[in-house]
Amino acid sequence: MMARFTALLALLFMALTTLPAAAQNGPLRLEITEGVIEPLPFAVPQFVATGGGGQAAQDISNLIAADLSGTGLFREIPASAHISTITSFSSPVQFADWKAVNAQALVTGSVDVDASGRLTVQFRVWDVFAGQELGSGQQFVGTAQGWRRIAHKIADQVYSRITGEGGYFDSRVVFVSETGPKDQRAKRLAIMDYDGANVTYLTDSSSLVLAPRFSPTGDRILYTSYESGFPRIYVLDVASVNRRQLPTQDATMSFAPRFAPDGQTVVYSLEQGGNTDLFTMNINNGISTRLTNAPSIETAPSFSPDGRRIVFESDRTGRNHLYVMPANGGEAQRISTGDGNYGTPVWSPRGDLIAFTKQTAGRFHIGVMRTDGSEERLLTASFLDEGPTWAPNGRVIMFTRETQGADGQAGLYSVDITGRNLRRVPTASGASDPSWSPLQ
Repeated sequence: MMARFTALLALLFMALTTLPAAAQNGPLRLEITEGVIEPLPFAVPQFVATGGGGQAAQDISNLIAADLSGTGLFREIPASAHISTITSFSSPVQFADWKAVNAQALVTGSVDVDASGRLTVQFRVWDVFAGQELGSGQQFVGTAQGWRRIAHKIADQVYSRITGEGGYFDSRVVFVSETGPKDQRAKRLAIMDYDGANVTYLTDSSSLVLAPRFSPTGDRILYTSYESGFPRIYVLDVASVNRRQLPTQDATMSFAPRFAPDGQTVVYSLEQGGNTDLFTMNINNGISTRLTNAPSIETAPSFSPDGRRIVFESDRTGRNHLYVMPANGGEAQRISTGDGNYGTPVWSPRGDLIAFTKQTAGRFHIGVMRTDGSEERLLTASFLDEGPTWAPNGRVIMFTRETQGADGQAGLYSVDITGRNLRRVPTASGASDPSWSPLQ
């Protein structure tokens, strides 16, 4: 099956290239090389429209193609090159016509919108050179207004069947929306689809807000607010937008919160008497437990996916470095060893990598390393890159990039973990502090 071979796309830090069509015998094969990735050619002819589904069919087909092309792993064969026309969802596929334009994967589908606005979408994924379907056909039902989410779900299915790993298109990002001049910037929490669409604002701009973080189920958001004059941690329900302050100590500053994998525990930084340490809190009963007790600044904690360890940044050696300790506290092991300052570590959902910000030689970088600090790789470099967050499948990282100068503005960017496919995420205004949700 094609999926068995194309699962090689998921190998980290290795480049893949597709063998020429003439060299293929049966199912698609991929050869690992030291070159750049040659994107897999695919086609998404416009889905067949039934009932009143004409516009929806066009929009869904286009968005599926955009999702796949945006990964850098796929290259769309444009409609102008198509030889075959798909006139019925049940019609046999003319594989020879798709081979002729070098489409190695094909996505076909149909869209129906009934009089009540109910949207029904069917789709299939084909291995063109093997002449067979990948998996089985599937159907999604929703409202006409929800067509984007259905398209993202289909793209996730296509991505998964071809690469053998999970997708990330049906996900959202919470971030800080920024407006106004640099010295008087207004900030408020906002949430959007992973590709920048469907923006909704969760707070107003009356108080400074920082560092929103999704819960493991995507239904709640932790963030820091200065509405009391001091940084305090709040938890917000995404559906109702109701929020409450967590009961950290009133005479101190609390910040940098993040959920544990159980969704009931929060790890955060607490400043007391000029010293900053890490604490955990059970958000149901408000009971806090101290994890560190050192004459240094311990902050930016992040749990491992299994909840057993925490990575954080500390200046206990005089420079900011990354440390890993047991989730209940105890001895911490330094894992970063390079020159410069390290910060904002985030554990990958896969558990194999830690993303971080690094400042060295006057430049900021987003990087990744193994959980023991080995195999450090810098993926970006600019005037100011910071605050990485992982896509649900652990392949893509989103982060903040700020431009230089008095008129400099923050924006969101994404990059593959190999350092390829750097892309700007479109937002209507300045944006910072992204946090990626799990798949919806």
